[in-house]
Amino acid sequence: MTELVKVENLRVIARSDSGRETPIVRDISFAVPRGKVVALIGESGSGKTTIALSLMGYARSGCRIAGGSIRIGGRDILSLSASEKAKVRGRNVSYIAQSAAAAFNPAKTIMSQVIESAMIHRLTSRAEAEAKAVELFRALALPDPEGVGARYPHQVSGGQLQRLAAAMALISEPELVIFDEPTTALDVTTQIEVLRSFKSVIRDRNTTGVYVSHDLAVVAQIADHIIVLRDGAIQESAATEQILTDARNPYTRSLLAAANPTAPAQAAPLAADAGEPPLLEVEALVAGYGAAGSDGLPAVTVLNDVGFTLRPGTNLGVIGESGCGKSTLARVIAGLLPPAGGTVKFRGETLAGSAAERTKEQLRSIQIVFQMADTALNPTRPVDQILGRPLTFYHGVKGAERTRRVRRLLDLVQLPAHIADRYPGELSGGQKQRVNLARALAAEPALILCDEVTSALDTVVAAAILDLLAELRRELKLSYVFISHDLSTVRTICDDVMVLYAGRKVEAGSRAAMRSAPLHPYSDLLVSSIPELRTGWLDGLGKTGGEMGLGSAAVLARADRCPFFSRCPSRIESLCDTQMPPVRRLAKGTDILCHQSEAELIRLQADLRATAAAPLDRSLPGESRQ
Repeated sequence: MTELVKVENLRVIARSDSGRETPIVRDISFAVPRGKVVALIGESGSGKTTIALSLMGYARSGCRIAGGSIRIGGRDILSLSASEKAKVRGRNVSYIAQSAAAAFNPAKTIMSQVIESAMIHRLTSRAEAEAKAVELFRALALPDPEGVGARYPHQVSGGQLQRLAAAMALISEPELVIFDEPTTALDVTTQIEVLRSFKSVIRDRNTTGVYVSHDLAVVAQIADHIIVLRDGAIQESAATEQILTDARNPYTRSLLAAANPTAPAQAAPLAADAGEPPLLEVEALVAGYGAAGSDGLPAVTVLNDVGFTLRPGTNLGVIGESGCGKSTLARVIAGLLPPAGGTVKFRGETLAGSAAERTKEQLRSIQIVFQMADTALNPTRPVDQILGRPLTFYHGVKGAERTRRVRRLLDLVQLPAHIADRYPGELSGGQKQRVNLARALAAEPALILCDEVTSALDTVVAAAILDLLAELRRELKLSYVFISHDLSTVRTICDDVMVLYAGRKVEAGSRAAMRSAPLHPYSDLLVSSIPELRTGWLDGLGKTGGEMGLGSAAVLARADRCPFFSRCPSRIESLCDTQMPPVRRLAKGTDILCHQSEAELIRLQADLRATAAAPLDRSLPGESRQ
């Protein structure tokens, strides 16, 4: 099979501000056959993105390509001049970044940006480029392919924008497409839509690709071959099926284990004294953004009639797609966003809507850890000052005692003492998130709001953070509200789980109850959208709810219908679209928001499973299905 890409003995060096040089990619060699996809897998710092960028002859600031050769289609990339490399980028080699939002200019229409590469390289006329773009929009399963190009980036969803980034990369019909973590920031249902469209285009256009990811389950659906990296060196390289079923390298096996998390040992909930109030009570909460109208509701209502109770020493997991209201809930509890209605009580006391109106003790007792440690930590302050500030503010600790307690906090989050002298920019993603957590612990809170704290981390680091949270819970008697879009993650650490959709609670129950077969159609969609660690899983998946309707934003917080109506395969016409469903208690112990009875949901779910499996059942043994 003809090789499109040939990399031999690639070396990349990083240079620190002090002038010290450190190899970050060490003598890497591999090939990518035409029409195939090779995945680069590894945890943060393994060198996978550095290698991918090198394929375009590019090295990030502070780095340089120090040796080796890269040939793409017979062209020696590293020997090209700067102007010649510019001609290759976007024309022969295209790049799809992790954050599509950062790749688009908010001031220009989508169409003008998608065809820009074809215009720069003078590949075709503008009319022909726009026609080709519409074809790509259709191939990538984008809604309204003829009209979406006239919109601006903020007028489409995150999943749609990621597919539009793919259209931008494919418009020039490049020889090679580099996919750099293109679904990492997406929720599970949106990820399925994007993966399905990527795979369709790769197959139909015989695309050659290099797919960078830390998620083996995602790579299993896309890649023909996997290269496992660690510390800039190849640990194992083999066909995807072999890696998944017969990995030889211990590090590869550790990645596979991290991709299949098991529940860590849970601390038993603290025994509550008779009459002791719940730790946190949220009742009939309404919240959103924008000036309130005549009805008292904000211009955009994000949460509507949400309530739950958190007992001392227990954890609550809150899951749902992007835009469902998870982070808004955390902001209201923390006092960063005043509610438009309802109450939030902590230890029996009603909390003021604004953090500025809360007592210092209330502020100390409830801490929040944000998703992106990069933006949550002050880049101009060393870790010592970042952790020392809450110690001084809440506890009046100064001098040697403050230094001692900073070291203790670092020890709690399993970081060495010398980290105290470093700045956030000198830390890895996992280290920054641990510092982010340590800052919350400095207040000695009773409750920590964890807002997607593992979603931006690779599987190995994320698993370590989850283990750490469980250990801290046992040691410090903490409670968490753990917000995520990943049900499997939530079920490893939380006692109770609440599912949000379009600003409403559609299911809630204990972790044990939520582990049994989900009956609410949206909970079932979330579970079925978690990629499995096997090849062919995506091909056998039925049509997702994300592809069936308009998504949560279309019905956000409406009170006159079921919020999931437009995407629900079990909907009842003229009922689900005209009335808010009642809350039903299921036999397994969860409460769901649904018009259907439990018996009917069980029957409908069985029918859907049978329908989805029918094409596979009709295949003869040994028959290949297209």
